[in-house]
Amino acid sequence: MTRNRLVTGLIFAMALAFFLSAFVYREFKAVSAAPPVVQMQHIVVAAAPLALGTRLDSSKLRTIPWPAGQPVRGMFTRVEDCEHRALVSDVAENEPILESKLAPVEAGAGLSATIPEGMRALSVAVNDVIGVAGFVTPGTMVDVLVTGAIAGPGKEQGAGGNITRTILENVRVLAAGQKIQQDRDGKPQTVPVITLLVTPEDAAKLAMASTEGKIQLALRNTIDTAKSSPPAVLQATLFAPAAAPVVERHTVSARPAAPPAPYTVEVINGTKQETKEFPKP
Repeated sequence: MTRNRLVTGLIFAMALAFFLSAFVYREFKAVSAAPPVVQMQHIVVAAAPLALGTRLDSSKLRTIPWPAGQPVRGMFTRVEDCEHRALVSDVAENEPILESKLAPVEAGAGLSATIPEGMRALSVAVNDVIGVAGFVTPGTMVDVLVTGAIAGPGKEQGAGGNITRTILENVRVLAAGQKIQQDRDGKPQTVPVITLLVTPEDAAKLAMASTEGKIQLALRNTIDTAKSSPPAVLQATLFAPAAAPVVERHTVSARPAAPPAPYTVEVINGTKQETKEFPKP
């Protein structure tokens, strides 16, 4: 009887140990399979697509959850920190608002807010030809060529002919007319004025070229930033007549003149007769 109780107790203990170990195993497995808890915070994003130069307010912004362990440099966590500042680039919907995309608080809005410190915006008059048939639009890059008269020795305007040279390379177009945004479909824009982003020194060059000469814009690929520094073209060189073909001349050495024929004299001495020759003087 005692032996049976012992066996029964042993079986019960083994069964209890099995169930306890299975329970512990399931609990450990559930803990290991559960995803880690991610701490979240909120960041400021655009509530809708916003154009360059737009002044921000609460109606154009909102916040979305963002992992706290993955901060973005220059991000904002409060809408009020972005208000009354203008964008210096286009922003898509739900794109984070970053410090690098905002103009300083005192910069205002519109075109002036998009001009970096130390740069200038200068407008020049254009037509369909100068503006490359309207394809010189905001955001494109251009070279500026100028054609003018060269002063001659007497300093008279035009006495030395005309010259065309490239005075500026890889210049960004800020605005076409009063538009600071490029057409999304890339359509040309016929405008009377183009505004370029230049340094103060280049602004002086451009002002002189547009008033004293005739400028021409050359459109370039936006990813082509290399400067080629092309040589100037002179009117005299461009319209000079074609050079005459060079005729090779062969020098023939002169042969010496043949000496004159001598005088022939027949001399008779008695019965002896002989012929003598005397050279001509």
